[in-house]
Order: sequence, then structure tokens, then C-alpha cells
Amino acid sequence: MRITNSISAALLALMSINAAAEVPQPLPQLEAYTVPSSWRQPIEPVQIADHTWQIGSAGISALLVKTPEGAVLIDGGMPQMAEVLLANMRKVGLEPRDLKFILHSHAHADHVGPLAAVRRATGAQLATSAESAQLLARGGAGDLHFGDDLLYPPLNADRLLQDGERVVLGDLELQVHFTPGHTPGSLSWTWTDSREGSPVRIAYVDSLSAPGYQLLDNPRYPNIVADYRDTFERVRSLPCDLLLTPHAAASGWRYDAAQVQAESLSCAAYADNARRKLEKQLASQRAQNAGRSTRG
Repeated sequence: MRITNSISAALLALMSINAAAEVPQPLPQLEAYTVPSSWRQPIEPVQIADHTWQIGSAGISALLVKTPEGAVLIDGGMPQMAEVLLANMRKVGLEPRDLKFILHSHAHADHVGPLAAVRRATGAQLATSAESAQLLARGGAGDLHFGDDLLYPPLNADRLLQDGERVVLGDLELQVHFTPGHTPGSLSWTWTDSREGSPVRIAYVDSLSAPGYQLLDNPRYPNIVADYRDTFERVRSLPCDLLLTPHAAASGWRYDAAQVQAESLSCAAYADNARRKLEKQLASQRAQNAGRSTRG
């Protein structure tokens, strides 16, 4: 009996060792969506034109267009920017209830992150494209290129826009231009403001970059290259006395203490620069594919 007990004890000990050895390791930590500090740096409102203000961060545009009938917000920046936007609205003489429409460029967290909170605080209507509406409703989940990495509070659209449609508030007319590429639902906006009594045609043109995107044989976005090329042509022809972009530096703007457009850039030049970068990116991916094919 003593021998049997000893064997049983040994077997139990061995089983315990094996069980301990088979315990799975913890899963890796999730990595937070970290961004440059300028994207998160609040600034005082910057007056772009007589009725157009930048109220976002030092590096990311959040444009407020004022009218006697209320205001329109285009983009908001990172999710943590909601209170900054509301405070800056008050600094230019608006209460939350004065915001009537919320628009945007593309549905990534660094541009639409706070829009759900802003809409709750203001009651403004969100107008967007059908493509972007799907991504907004999912809070950025299932993005074609980033998966679930760029999440933000979800929100549903109040109005689905058609290409070329106008959002009207009093005498203000903002025209939407579908400019797919950076996302399938990317939007650009044009409107007429004034500076020192002279009319100025403002173009707020979406990002035209393809950061790490699979451009060749992308199963989830087969027409991505064609969309980019069509968008470049469209952007070149926009009414564009003054160019603004979601990332300020892309159109030569500094929203910090300088508060200037350090480098004047036309819509045509912006599109042509983006075209050259895309073609270079395509050539690099073709070379990589050819190299893999040769090694295979």
C-alpha cells in the first residue's frame, strides 16, 4: 500500500508539473493609439477668414463656420478634444445650441473622435456620405486598412449626402465633393467666405496620403488606385483661393503661435504632390512583389 501511495503521489506531482507547464502565456498588451503632441495640443481660436475659424489643436483642423443663423463644424480632431471645441466655440461668441451642422473629412479617430460628444452637447445634425456613415456607426471598427486600431465613440448620421450636394445655413452654402482614396467615404468641402471685404473661395480638402496602405491587389479595396487618381483630378479643379487640410502641415498651415499659412499651396499643387507620392509608393510595392516572386 505504501508503494502504491508513493507511485500515486509521484504521478500527481508529475501531472501538476505538466499542467503548470501547459498554462498559456498572457496575451500581449493592446497598444494605445498614440499620436504626435501637436495633434493633442489645444490652441486659442485662429481666424482663417471673416466667418471661418480653426478651433481644434495645433496640428489637426477643426473648422467652425459662423453665420447669423448658427454655425457649422467640420471635423473635430482626437476623441479627447470635445471640451476644447466647446470652450473655443464660446470664445468666438457661440453657445453649444448655436451649432446646427456637424460635417467631416474622413472617418478616422484623429478627425471625428469627439463628434459624438459634441453632438450630444449641441444637438447639431451630422451629415455625411453613406460610406462614411457605416464606419462612423461602428466607431471606426473594421477599417479597411487599420482594422480595429483606431476606435472612437460611434455616432449615427442624421443626413446622408450625395456627391455635389450643398449643406445650407442661411446664406452659407457648403458643397460636398466625394474624394475617395484615403478612405472610400472621404469628403472635401468648398464654400465662399470673405477677407477684408473681398470674397475668398475656401477648399477644405481631405487627406490624399496612403499611409502604409496595400495599393496593389487589395482584396478589400480593389479600386483604391483608380479612386486616388480620380480624386487627384477632381481636387485640381476645385474652386480654391485658400486651401485647408485635416492635417494642417499638409497645406502649409501653422495653427500655433504663428497662426499663418507658412507656405501657400494651391489645390492643384496639393493634388500633384500627392500623385507623385502615390506613384512612388506604387513603384516600391511593385518592386517588392517582383522580389518575392523571384525568390519564390
